[in-house]
Amino acid sequence: MKLQQLRFLCEIAYQGLNLSKAAKKLHTSQPGVSKQIHQLEDELGVDIFIRNGKRIVQITQPGQMIIKIAERILRDAENLKKVGQEFIHEANGTLTIATTHTQARYALPPVIQRFTARYPKVKLILRQGSPTQISALVTSGEADIAIATEGIELFHELVMLPCYQWNRCVIAPARHPLLKLKELTLEAISLYPIITYDHAFTGRSKVNQAFEAKGLTPNVVLTAIDADVIKTYVELGLGVGILAKMAFDSARDKQLRSIDASHLFEPSTTRIGISRNSYLRGYTFDFIEMFAPHLNQDAVKDAIKNDPTI
Repeated sequence: MKLQQLRFLCEIAYQGLNLSKAAKKLHTSQPGVSKQIHQLEDELGVDIFIRNGKRIVQITQPGQMIIKIAERILRDAENLKKVGQEFIHEANGTLTIATTHTQARYALPPVIQRFTARYPKVKLILRQGSPTQISALVTSGEADIAIATEGIELFHELVMLPCYQWNRCVIAPARHPLLKLKELTLEAISLYPIITYDHAFTGRSKVNQAFEAKGLTPNVVLTAIDADVIKTYVELGLGVGILAKMAFDSARDKQLRSIDASHLFEPSTTRIGISRNSYLRGYTFDFIEMFAPHLNQDAVKDAIKNDPTI
C-alpha cells in the first residue's frame, strides 16, 4: 500500500467518481490512476468502487470506510511534514484560510495586517466561498482553518471555536421613508423590496426566522453572497438591504444610510473550524488568537481535547 494510491483514491471521491478529472488534478494519466486503484483493491481484498464497464458509478460500503481512513492517513502524513517544517523553519510556511466574503472583506483585514507584520515569511492564502464550501476545504486538507457564521456547524469533522457575535443593519438610500421612523420594525421593512444575503450565507436563517415569527413574508427581490453587491443594488434603488453591521462603513458608503436592526434579529456567532486530525503550527495558533483573543493556544488545544464527538 502506497500513499500515492491513497491520494488517487481520495481524489476520485473528491471529483465525483470522475477518473479523468482526478487524473488531471493529480497530473497523471487516467490508466495510471485506474491501475493503482485496482492494485489497492487486490491488496485489500475488497472492491472500493462499483463499476459499469470502465466507468466508476458508486462507492461500495467498505469503500466508504476505506476512503475515510485514507483521508485520515493522508492528513497524518501531512502533519508529519508540518512537524518537521516547524522545527526547521519556525516562522516560515503557508497558512490557508477558507472564509466568506464578509469575513475576508470586513473582519480579517486588521488581523491579517498584524499577522503579516509578525510573520513576514509566512505565505497567506485566502480561499472564499460559502460556509459549506470552505468547511469542505478544511476537511479535505486544502485549507488550515475555516471562518464562517452558518453552515460550518454541519461539518462534524471540524471542531468549532466560537469567536464573536454580531448582528445586522438595514441600509437604504438617503431620504428613504424608513429613515424617518422612530423605531424600525419588521412590519415596516416588509413593505419594501429587500436585498440580502443568499440562503447559504452570513446568518440568513436568523433573518428568515424573525419574519416567520411575526407571520410576515418578506419580499426578497435579490440575494447575493457579497455585501458590496447588496450595497450596489440598494444604491440603484432596487430595495432596502439587510446585511451585517460590520459591512457598512459610513465613510465609504456615502450614498447610503444605516439603521440598526439588532433589536429585530437574534445575534449570529462567527466560528473558526479546524480539523480534529490536523497539526496546527505555532503561527496558526497566533492567527486564531489575533482574530479571537480569548482563543489562545491552550484554549484551542483544550477545545480539541474535550470535543465530545472525538
